[in-house]
Amino acid sequence: MVDWLSDYVPTAALLLLEVGLLVLALVVAPRNRRPSSGLAWILLIVTLPLLGLLLFAVIGSPELPKARRDKQRTMDQRIEERTRAVAHRVTGSGAPAWLPPIARLNRETGSLPLVDGNVVHLLPHLDDQLAAIVAAVDRAERFVHVEFYILALDDTTRPFYAALARAVERGVEVRVLVDHLGSLKYPGFKKGLRELTRTGVRWHLMLPVQPWKGRYQRPDLRNHRKLLVVDGLIGFVGSMNMIDPGYQTWSNRRRHLRWRDLMAEVQGPVVAEIEAIFITDWFSETDELPPVAVPIDAVAEDEDPGTLLAQIVPSGPAFESENNLALFNSLIYAAERRISITSPYFVPDESLLAAILTAVQRGVEVELFVSAIGDQFFVHHAQHSYYEALLGGGVRIYQYAAPTVLHSKHVSIDDEVGLVGSSNMDIRSFQLDLEVMMLVAGRAFVDELKAVEDEYRASSTELTLDEWRGRGVLHEVVDNIARLTSAVQ
Repeated sequence: MVDWLSDYVPTAALLLLEVGLLVLALVVAPRNRRPSSGLAWILLIVTLPLLGLLLFAVIGSPELPKARRDKQRTMDQRIEERTRAVAHRVTGSGAPAWLPPIARLNRETGSLPLVDGNVVHLLPHLDDQLAAIVAAVDRAERFVHVEFYILALDDTTRPFYAALARAVERGVEVRVLVDHLGSLKYPGFKKGLRELTRTGVRWHLMLPVQPWKGRYQRPDLRNHRKLLVVDGLIGFVGSMNMIDPGYQTWSNRRRHLRWRDLMAEVQGPVVAEIEAIFITDWFSETDELPPVAVPIDAVAEDEDPGTLLAQIVPSGPAFESENNLALFNSLIYAAERRISITSPYFVPDESLLAAILTAVQRGVEVELFVSAIGDQFFVHHAQHSYYEALLGGGVRIYQYAAPTVLHSKHVSIDDEVGLVGSSNMDIRSFQLDLEVMMLVAGRAFVDELKAVEDEYRASSTELTLDEWRGRGVLHEVVDNIARLTSAVQ
């Protein structure tokens, strides 16, 4: 009898373990997640228990630590108090009739109002971007605030570091924030930190993963923002990291990859909103509140038809909702004639995909600019898994020619509203990364965006549905497997 039982005990133990894992996965994995994400975690834990449990322990929580979220709420409350007197300004030149509720949504989720009196110019080329930033830093009299996901010292960025050093020599307060893991793998990162220290720049890591110092959160929750503010008068937002456009790695050099980005140079009241994002992030990392250069509550309305309405929309795991996804979806549903999207990593959730396909069915022309070549294997193939549905639904897809990685992130809606910033249209940017987008209303700005889109189109090849369907079975299988991995958030 004992021998008989001994034959079945291991099997029974394994069965009980599998049932226990299933129950655990069913109870824990779906909590506060989309069904698709919850199901992906359950599948991973049940089919690959050791790997699944290890990954869930490391990246299972999509939230920043409570202390970090509390700091975000503190700053949101301060911003709301300071901007309470700023009315919803939605009657400026070029504002479409559907803009007011979207501006209100952005203010409810991100705390910052839509303000008038802004001048915005796009910088679509690297030389112009660096020249404008260096020139702005050289004009600084009081402070320079710098925040980049990736910051590295190399031959391309050396003039920027030199400008920061000159600012410090003039008595300007220079503060720099750089994402820890985002920059860590690049050879110019530590060299750049040493240079900042040598020249007297105050710098701090964003979301550092340093458990030996008591600083830890889910390691793939990152601060992906790119912004710079000078004296509260000039601001920059966009997609560019402060690093050589080849990103310095061996694999990129072997493939001759070069990144192309878009930055916007801004003057006017919205610069105070960009500054509010930096101050929030600086406070979150240092517990120190820098002095406010221009209070947002001092912003006045501007009747000048030559200026633009603008609004900064922050998002990320420090917020209660997915602010950027809500903004994208709202704009796409509001569009009446045309939508142009540029996103290097386009992995939409169900709501965004539905919004885009519904827009086409309403008669809206929709185009998507992506790279023909990818720098991230799984993301690139996950993105591919959506092309057939998009092409079949009537979306025109343009693939920017290799070896350039089209890294710009922007949207134009009809002829009146545009977005530019750091957020990709993928699940990572919606849920895991701290991002910032700038909404601008005005024909002059959208005309600049359309000129950039025309330039992209001239350097791209349009993808057809028949061509895509002939890509091969193996390619399709890899695409669909990669799509599953994108849901494990």
